[in-house]
Amino acid sequence: MHQNAKDWGASFRAHLETHKTVEGTRLQLDSSVAKTSAVIVSTMMEAWGVVHGGLVEDGTVKDILYGLPVGPNKLDDLSVLHEEMVKYGGTVRIMVDNLEQVKFLEEYERQRQQPKKWSTFIKMDGGQKRAGTSPKPESFKPFMKTVFASVAISVFGFYSHAGDSYGSTSREQAVSYLTGEVQLVNDAALMAQEVLAEHQNKSTRSQSFVLSVGSTPTALGATAKAKIISQLCGVLELHAGNYPMLDLQQLRTTLIDRSSISQRVLATIISYYPGRGRDGLDEALCDAGAISMSKDGGRIPGFGEVVGKSWRLGRISQEHGVLEQLPTNASPESKADPVLTIGERIEIVGQHACLIAAGHPWYYVVDGGSERVVDVWVPWKGW
Repeated sequence: MHQNAKDWGASFRAHLETHKTVEGTRLQLDSSVAKTSAVIVSTMMEAWGVVHGGLVEDGTVKDILYGLPVGPNKLDDLSVLHEEMVKYGGTVRIMVDNLEQVKFLEEYERQRQQPKKWSTFIKMDGGQKRAGTSPKPESFKPFMKTVFASVAISVFGFYSHAGDSYGSTSREQAVSYLTGEVQLVNDAALMAQEVLAEHQNKSTRSQSFVLSVGSTPTALGATAKAKIISQLCGVLELHAGNYPMLDLQQLRTTLIDRSSISQRVLATIISYYPGRGRDGLDEALCDAGAISMSKDGGRIPGFGEVVGKSWRLGRISQEHGVLEQLPTNASPESKADPVLTIGERIEIVGQHACLIAAGHPWYYVVDGGSERVVDVWVPWKGW
């Protein structure tokens, strides 16, 4: 991932929401290609996990972005986090996408003995309708006028996440999503510069806007071959988080192969049902259900695939799942994979690693193709 960012001429910010661990963070930030100290967190527990895990004190992490539009209930916690980061020369950044957020930030800072300006990304909506402010000039320019005038905000840059890029089925499509993201944040930065010139008599900024874009599919497509707008109104930053584990959703994009997927859920066969499945094939019951695998689906059928066997996790309840035997090819007469036996342990690759990992209290770490456990990682839990 560092190589992709380097080839693309961008810095890199690692998202920690998939693994939520000290060990995984160190691996994401330092490689033989490059090193970064910037991260994104989705929860305050992740942010405090970074601090309490020694990653700030030893200089591994110097820049934490809280990756949701900020809510008033988070300001006390974020303020204490900011103070802790400042002790070690670090910073905390936030996101806004609504003028009400600007108002409560100002009110909060007015009540403090030493008010500060929050380093802030403007979260942009690229059409996914998940989060972000609209890029339409008639609403965006008045929004930016208020933001720039705020005593509580210092605009750091513009942020986009192409969640719809998971629908990519080729590198060309992923690059197209990435190009659209860059266009979105660059247009936002250009409009912001116009607002500065019109209302604050500032034709330029002393510091360039940071244009932060990415998701694992688009970041995998962020090579030197990806189209970059010739005149950027800022500096590029690439962000991604799923890539340390990967999953079936990522496999469906065709940007990775199966050998790149590192997550497996270890399950046990607890019952067996000969001939109960479609076309007379067998089914089996395992002790991995929605809590273990999540209920996220994808373009690949089912909720997971059994490693090394023609079986898939076809139906799930809270604590157990039904495995479906698959024919070895499309012909109904084809010979199916051998039966599973009660007590047998299987490995299941799931659809969405981020949600799967969130359901487990620890991860057994194996090295390469080995089955020997070399470490146990304990993730940060809660919000």
